[in-house]
Amino acid sequence: MKALILAGGYGKRLRPFTDEKPKPLLEIGGRPILEWQITWLKKYNIREFVILTGYKKETLIDWASSNADRLEVNFVYSVESEPLGTGGAIRKVKHFINEDFLVVNGDILTNLDVSRLTPMSIALVPLKSPYGIVEVNGERVSRFIEKPTLYDHWINAGVYRLSPDVFDYLPEKGDIERTTFPKLAEMGLLRAVKFEKVYWRSIDSVKDMEEAGQEVGQLV
Repeated sequence: MKALILAGGYGKRLRPFTDEKPKPLLEIGGRPILEWQITWLKKYNIREFVILTGYKKETLIDWASSNADRLEVNFVYSVESEPLGTGGAIRKVKHFINEDFLVVNGDILTNLDVSRLTPMSIALVPLKSPYGIVEVNGERVSRFIEKPTLYDHWINAGVYRLSPDVFDYLPEKGDIERTTFPKLAEMGLLRAVKFEKVYWRSIDSVKDMEEAGQEVGQLV
């Protein structure tokens, strides 16, 4: 199975770190996010990676080409001349896909078991509150809970297993999360797989980078 890595974004919220390199090459715990992802997916016998790139594409391609042998994987590159969105970027490699494939956002760190994903499914993880929660009994504060995980709320983990049928629903330009997934859900064609006890973090801010650097031991 091939894994498509969505790596075309500008990473504006992570400037100045993304002024010289794309977000998937930002180092967490001494290794680029992309390398963490490859190490994770290799555990499930995935060795073929399609890098969907745009911003700082030369830097990303140079890194991947230089490290393919060391990581024992193969890379193929799809380069956007203009931003296509996640849906358009996936659609662009339609000619290269003839079986089920994985799609992974290029800014996440996780250890979830991708073998649990079924065709046309998305991985969900419980929402972790960025704030502490105050429980109240009547007018009295009963307790404080520091940044709890809310198992009654689930979020898109940015990891998908899709079949070639998805290309019939992908936009030429636009995000899969805003166009294709709502349409598939409405048609009853999209499955969800919940992952409760896994490590997952999206790297969206400098604070995320700092905290993830202290947590990467959970990925080894």
